[in-house]
Order: sequence, then C-alpha cells, then structure tokens
Amino acid sequence: MAKYRLVLLRHGEGAWTKENRFCSWVDQKLSSDGIKEAQNCGKHLKALGFEFDLVFTSVLSRSIQTAWLILEEMGQEWVPIQSSWRLNERHYGALIGLNRAEMALNHGEEQVKIWRRSYDVTPPPISESHPYYEEIYNDRRYKCSDVSQDNLPKAESLKDVLDRLLPYWNEKIVPELKSGKMILISAHGNSSRALLKHVEGISDEDIINVTLPTGVPILLELDENLHPLGPHQFLGDQEAIQAAIKKVEDQGKVKSAEK
Repeated sequence: MAKYRLVLLRHGEGAWTKENRFCSWVDQKLSSDGIKEAQNCGKHLKALGFEFDLVFTSVLSRSIQTAWLILEEMGQEWVPIQSSWRLNERHYGALIGLNRAEMALNHGEEQVKIWRRSYDVTPPPISESHPYYEEIYNDRRYKCSDVSQDNLPKAESLKDVLDRLLPYWNEKIVPELKSGKMILISAHGNSSRALLKHVEGISDEDIINVTLPTGVPILLELDENLHPLGPHQFLGDQEAIQAAIKKVEDQGKVKSAEK
C-alpha cells in the first residue's frame, strides 16, 4: 500500500504550444484547448475522489492558470498554492520562439529530438540581442526569486533543470509530502520529466523517450522512502493519452508537405 501519493502534470496547451514554438520562459496563457484540458483534468480528478491539501506551480502563467482551473472544477479553490521558478519549464536559450518543425527541416529531426529530449545536451544560450531577452529578464517575477537575476540560467539541459529543481523538491515539497499532505504539482513538460527521472530512477539514456502530453494527470505512488511502488500512471482514457503523446512527439518532426 502506498505511503505517499502525488499527482504531477504538464500544464494545459499554451498559445505557443499550438503554434509549435519553443515557449520556455516566455510567459503565455493557455489556449482555448488548453483551458478545456485543464477543466477536464479537474473533472477527472474530482471523479476519482482526489482531495488536495497543497499545490505547487512554476511562476509561469500557464502553470498557475492550469492549477486554478483544476481546483475550480474540483470545488477546491481554497487549497493553498506555492509557486517557484525552480518548477519552470526548461530554458531553451537561443531556441526560444522558434518553430520546432522548421527547426527539424533546417537541422534534422534527430538534432531537434536531442535538443528537446536528451538529458545533458544544452542548446545555444540566449543573448541580449534575442527578441525575448528583455521580456524574460526584466520580468518582475524573477526579482523576488531565491537567486539573483544574474544567476538565472541562459540555457538549460534537462540535467540543469533537475539540478535547480532538486533543492526545491527536497526542501519544500518532500517535507509536505511526509507530513501527510496530498499534493498536486502543476508544472511543465521538462520540469515534470526531470522530477520523474529523479523519483523513478530513469536512466540518462531512457529519459529521451519519456514524453508527457499536456493536461494529463500523472499519479505517483511512493513508499516511506519516497521510492515508487510501480511506474507512473497516466490517469484518463489510455487510447486518447497515447494519441496525445504521439502529437507531442510529432512536434519535432518535419511536416509531411515539407519533406
């Protein structure tokens, strides 16, 4: 029997997800489909009887908005939310704003997959001339983070994401779990993948094949040492979930008309 249970998810579809662009730290609200995904996620979690005591999000709007919509659907709007940049999406550096399919056409699908999914490959860093540099680094949300703006990343591998996420996991989330609280983490594709890698002990090589669809809750059941009792479980219609996973994987491929 599980000692601790945790629900983790990638936020609902964002505006740039729909446009197949590297969104990363550019702040985006949910698309209309993303709103529906979050609402459906809330309905499903309510039907399964989940009652949350605490929610963790990144400081990006699409993560927070997803949490709000889920709690609203569950009638649990009062549940406290804590937000940290350490749960942010991976910083894609110079790739931010670029279209994934166009990148695959120009650089090859395998290179784009490595940039998107590998463990320790870092994309080129963002420069001050990048069109979204000022928008990111002048954002007030980072002036109240636990590191100086000068020390915020300019590009990250998945390993870098895990390195900045682990202190928050160990110091903030784990104590709440161990106190008996039922926790929801509304994060991003790569911060969620990094956390799954850590908790489940997924190898550096195998993590490249872990793909998370938007708006699908993931249940983790853990023992007293926070070791998984089994593989993570996607909650919902499994056929629809597999189709959603394929959709995410196809974002990094050349469109048929372009081949």
